[in-house]
Amino acid sequence: MSADVVELTRELVATRTINPPGDESAAASLLAARLEAAGFSVASHEFAPGRTSVVARRMGDGPALCMTGHLDTVPLGRADWSVDPFSGETDGDRLFGRGTSDMKGGTAAIVVAAERVAAAGGSGLELVLCAGEETGCEGALALVEAGALGECGAVLVAEPTTNYPCVAHKGVVWADAVTRGKTAHGSMPELGENAIYPLATAVGRLRDLAFDAPEHPLLSAPTLSLGTFAGGININSVPDRAEAGIDVRTVPGLSAHAVLRTLRERLGEGVDLSPRVALDPIDTDPDGEWVQTVFSVMGPMIEATPEPRGLAYFTDAAALSPAYGSPPTIICGPGDADQAHRTDESCSVAALEAAAEGFFEIARRWCGL
Repeated sequence: MSADVVELTRELVATRTINPPGDESAAASLLAARLEAAGFSVASHEFAPGRTSVVARRMGDGPALCMTGHLDTVPLGRADWSVDPFSGETDGDRLFGRGTSDMKGGTAAIVVAAERVAAAGGSGLELVLCAGEETGCEGALALVEAGALGECGAVLVAEPTTNYPCVAHKGVVWADAVTRGKTAHGSMPELGENAIYPLATAVGRLRDLAFDAPEHPLLSAPTLSLGTFAGGININSVPDRAEAGIDVRTVPGLSAHAVLRTLRERLGEGVDLSPRVALDPIDTDPDGEWVQTVFSVMGPMIEATPEPRGLAYFTDAAALSPAYGSPPTIICGPGDADQAHRTDESCSVAALEAAAEGFFEIARRWCGL
């Protein structure tokens, strides 16, 4: 199994799914064929041309265990890579390539573990392999909207945590702030109304904004980042439109409605604010029976006794878990969070092998094998 998870990770890395544009269809087909051959009932779902997610099931008598990962990756970035980002080459314990940590390695580990459970006759699994996670969980939200999910009693998300099982992650609100003006020739700015100046003034008021929310013991306080700012179409015209992208990471007790209300109040009049993505945090009781089972399985893999931890980033669980009725949810995968989105991204081969073994044991126990 250890060789299989490394080879499958390499195959996925070689299958280009950079988002945008995404084009996850080839990766989805590769995994769908493997899971169908393993005895899963497999359905593919497109939310746009070439943007394919996969749901694979072996249903038992009760709610299934959902194991989920996403197929897309972020772009390579502007810096040159020292390795071919699509080759999956190794150097010692490190496997290199875009997506090795975030999160084709984790996706490979859950697929290989699920194949092994199926070969042993196990049932009670639902694998959800999503397109479009990196741009706001588009694929997962489309699966929810389509009613494509089954009944699941727990969720395992194989996002990069260096195999440490985490029980919480922040939610997210992405919103666009827009101002409008009047265009004119750049040599006669007095004839126009420059949309950039009022927006720059407004977003400057966000620098020290603090949301009225209790600090979470695992997730700390909510955060705000101004991610993009753009205005105008050419240098010698007065811009009649400017837009800023705002990224807020939320904690339990802070709703998307409250975030948007606070942003509108701080930005002031003359600024249109529209939400792009709004997903709630994940917060699972660490003392629950299934969580403790996962802790007991993954503890030897990380050579430590797991304690409750939370994550600053969000995952597809923010879309999937509420649709399942908010069952216990754990984020645990072989990738390293500090490798995500980086030049020369890599993942530990040993961590990949440990994840495949750990996920098999978690799934085996769930399925009663």
